[in-house]
Amino acid sequence: MRINRQDSIVLAIDIQSRLFPLIHKFEELETATVKLIEGMKVLDIPFIVTEQYPKGLGTTIERVQTALGDKYQPIEKSSFSCIPCNEFMVKLNTHQQKNVIILGIEAHVCVLQTVIDLIADGFNPVVVADCVSSRTPENKAIALDRMRAEGAIITSYESILFELCEESGTDEFRAVSKIVK
Repeated sequence: MRINRQDSIVLAIDIQSRLFPLIHKFEELETATVKLIEGMKVLDIPFIVTEQYPKGLGTTIERVQTALGDKYQPIEKSSFSCIPCNEFMVKLNTHQQKNVIILGIEAHVCVLQTVIDLIADGFNPVVVADCVSSRTPENKAIALDRMRAEGAIITSYESILFELCEESGTDEFRAVSKIVK
């Protein structure tokens, strides 16, 4: 199935300051996440950002907030899955995109539960494997296996960015190419 930009939205799940340093290979995750966000902004894909209990877990990490710029309008949630959060569902349904491109933490908790619920609600989750993680690589691997088995598409940030570009030779392609290098 081809993923197109007209029917896609980005969901950044809980990339928060107090949990982030505990995540496996968090520096690599941060770099890939920022590149993905910058590329999605070039392609003019809408964003939804969530934060799980920010009073305890902190807000979205500074580098991601900076990359998001005016797209940083976090939705606070208390459930692990984003779906029970009314504000999230209102925003998701307002945009009316079926492809939900997902990045964030932790892969085996909030990301996994959101993916399962999105599938149940008729959405097409596209999980960017190098932009999700957990505290342990084992938990990330288990989560990715489960998400794939449930029907999610698993991809990489570079792959999804070029898929959404669709062709070379455009200004968007050149801008995305510079970002991923």
